[in-house]
Amino acid sequence: MKILPTNKLLTGILLALVGAVLFSTKAIFVKLAYRDTNIDAVTLLAWRMIFSVPFFVGAAFVSSSQSSNTKFTIKEWVLIALIGCLGYYISSLLDFLGLQFVSASIERLILFIYPTLVLIMSALFFKIKIKPMQWLAVTITYAGLALAFVSEVAGQTVENGNFVKGAVYIFICAFTYAAYIVGSGRMIPKVGASKFNSYAMSLASIAVLLHFFIRSEVSLWHLPALVYLYGFLMAVFSTVLPSYFVVAAIDRIGSGNVAVVGSVGPVSTIILASILLGEQITIWQITGTILILIGVLIIGHQK
Repeated sequence: MKILPTNKLLTGILLALVGAVLFSTKAIFVKLAYRDTNIDAVTLLAWRMIFSVPFFVGAAFVSSSQSSNTKFTIKEWVLIALIGCLGYYISSLLDFLGLQFVSASIERLILFIYPTLVLIMSALFFKIKIKPMQWLAVTITYAGLALAFVSEVAGQTVENGNFVKGAVYIFICAFTYAAYIVGSGRMIPKVGASKFNSYAMSLASIAVLLHFFIRSEVSLWHLPALVYLYGFLMAVFSTVLPSYFVVAAIDRIGSGNVAVVGSVGPVSTIILASILLGEQITIWQITGTILILIGVLIIGHQK
């Protein structure tokens, strides 16, 4: 067993912790934008990407200049574009659409089942055998999700009568994000984590903007000032900074340890949603959250 230096371990844990908390603020900013403005999901996502892409393009340029001898094949470019669009375009769009109808807390809990989907995809496509303990973890995870889901419905927190519709959007988002994780896990060893993240995000941003200009009739300009503020905050604090914090943490303490620390994400979302959005915290929601965390941590430990 490799023992990490204390400073490297503590720095890695801190980076992973801050990254997980920052990632969890995305749902909060989206819900605040919906509450305080009449913005639609596609326009809000477009502004998130507009504010994010300069950072990622700059990072991609720097990483390319530092490793000029590394050139991608056409196949690698296509795979990076497809995987990036899956994770940052399709998943993000589904997430933003779903958040129109569900609370930030339930959104984060549904999304957090993605490790179980990664496990199942790996078994289906790469013939990786699922151990009995992992099947138990999957069962515990979905039991926790069912508890939280039922309590949300029973608590009459359904928005516009479309709670189930929003939950389905978020579940498909979790599925597409799991596919992104599986695909990126195959590409990152070849490309490098930071470089992959920069290129994937840049290409996904282009896809989001193309979607906006083709399908939307809303102007990007003359919107309420809060739209630009929330878009900027989402880009910097919920997208750019946490993505590189997590990459840096993985480099220091490994993906397994980062996954464990990242389990704080749903908890931080529930707390922030209660403070900033006034969402109620129920005993069933807490119980469901604990079960989901137990299931995900078992999967992480088994892997």
